[in-house]
Amino acid sequence: MCSCLSEEWSKGIFVIQPGDEDIHTANERRLKELIGEAAGKLHTGRSRNDQVVTDMRLWMRDAISTVTENALQLISTMVERAAAEIDVLFPGYTHMQRAQPIRWSHWILSHAVALSRDVDCLQEIKRRVNVLPLELGFDAISLNSMDATGQRDFVVEFLFWASLCLTHLSKMAEDLMLYSTKEFSFITLSDAYSTGSSLMPQKKNADSLELIRSKAGRVFGRCAGFMMTLKGLPSSYNKDLQEDKEAMFDCYDTVHAVLQVTSGVMSTLKINQSVMEAALSPDMLATDLAYYLVRKGVPFREAHGISGKAVFTAESKNITLNQLTVEDLSAISPLFGSDVSSVWNYRSSVEQYSAPGGTAKSSVTAQVEHLRNWLKKQAQ
Repeated sequence: MCSCLSEEWSKGIFVIQPGDEDIHTANERRLKELIGEAAGKLHTGRSRNDQVVTDMRLWMRDAISTVTENALQLISTMVERAAAEIDVLFPGYTHMQRAQPIRWSHWILSHAVALSRDVDCLQEIKRRVNVLPLELGFDAISLNSMDATGQRDFVVEFLFWASLCLTHLSKMAEDLMLYSTKEFSFITLSDAYSTGSSLMPQKKNADSLELIRSKAGRVFGRCAGFMMTLKGLPSSYNKDLQEDKEAMFDCYDTVHAVLQVTSGVMSTLKINQSVMEAALSPDMLATDLAYYLVRKGVPFREAHGISGKAVFTAESKNITLNQLTVEDLSAISPLFGSDVSSVWNYRSSVEQYSAPGGTAKSSVTAQVEHLRNWLKKQAQ
């Protein structure tokens, strides 16, 4: 008979009566119409609050599975793109200033790794969601009845998780927006994920990335708002907890959509390799100049200062760092010799960082393989 009720709800033919207080009493009333007085036993030993929190946990368990699949698809897209474009170099940035040459793939994987942590965290949350007030084939039952109906930690954890995940996606979107501007021109977004201007025909707006960034604020607000609802509640169940569903459903819908859109953006954007590599400049090899001295026995802090003097000399002469002659450099330090010319090579600069996590091709390849193996484990 319960399946009969479910079918009526699914088909939209369940009739709610004026006397029905809520969905629970409506179901019980309808069940009584179908099977008689035995329907009155439906709530024996359980309250509506037990049923509500059980339903929420059932729903969230499925929701977590769905967004996990979305996140894994995005990570897979990013990892395979990193593998395919591993030879592309472009500027790395700190403090929004050009810092050192890196691989485009290294940048992609920096965000893929953050998202892999999000997936790991989500699996931990799912384990705690899988504890129910009514034992229905789940991992465990709640230890305390008051806690079972009066806490919404599992909802808050999901909202926390959504906030952090969208922080990661917003950060990536911000970078991509900058890279897509005419000032950078490192990437070109697909028309499917950008729009034109209603006034200026030449413009191509990164609407998808802007919306990814804005949705993070929406989720933060839901999380903070629900925490404010919880902070003053007394023990056990209170009607205030009805606010949980709006926050939970909205955050799920938002994350679900954003992960899919981000996958679309990452799978369809085109890189402008020549522009990326043309953006590299000799001043980005100032650290390499210091390392040149380190290899000759100079302590790094001293080498850093000498390299800084070289940068100042080049700026004073209004030339690039690699245009300084051996004579210019030897005037700063006698350790500079003719072999200093080997420093002025962007690919060699990237290749020198061969330790785990570095920018060398071998290191980035290892990162790709690590994430591929991790993805395979998630699929098991």
